[in-house]
Amino acid sequence: IINSKERIVSSHLEPKEWNKLIKKKDTYIIDTRKPFEYEVGTFKKSINPNINNFRDFPKYLNKLKKDKPVAMFCTGGVRCEKTSVYLKKRGFNNIYQLNGGILNYLQKIKKKDSLWKGECFVFDNRISLKHGLKTGTFKMCSGCRKPISSKDRKSKKYEEGVSCPSCYDNLTPEQKSRFRMRQSQIYKAKKSGQKHIFQKEYK
Repeated sequence: IINSKERIVSSHLEPKEWNKLIKKKDTYIIDTRKPFEYEVGTFKKSINPNINNFRDFPKYLNKLKKDKPVAMFCTGGVRCEKTSVYLKKRGFNNIYQLNGGILNYLQKIKKKDSLWKGECFVFDNRISLKHGLKTGTFKMCSGCRKPISSKDRKSKKYEEGVSCPSCYDNLTPEQKSRFRMRQSQIYKAKKSGQKHIFQKEYK
């Protein structure tokens, strides 16, 4: 739990001020989200530590110079709070955070003025969002629960409700068979005008 005193260790910048900061050459722009979120979209020139657990973060920090400004961001700003506190304890003083996270940025900054590239993964049925918080183009793979792009869906390894290029080779024949059966039930439910328990994943 982060208390109110710890929350002030970083400067929370609004989107327009954030743009000014990350345009500076000496600024470290750190995406604190998971690697698969980073692949869907991120800020230009940002770095993703490529870690799945926070305990691995200290190793990454050894690569950074403590006197340079650090600009961090995540989806809504929550994950950055924890990271800011840790950076302060490790001796970093120029810590900045995107206020309201990526969602606030995409809502307030017009595409023509944006330094964001791609879409933003979200943990709900929309899967990904674009500028103006409009629903994006990514879908969710039911085989591995990872976001899949329109390019992924053109792959021979993609099968709706079954697999995508990321998980096709890792799924057993039994798993694929089970997923196909589930998808068949979804198709039948749609055809009869009913809603299947998994149907919300396939909008």
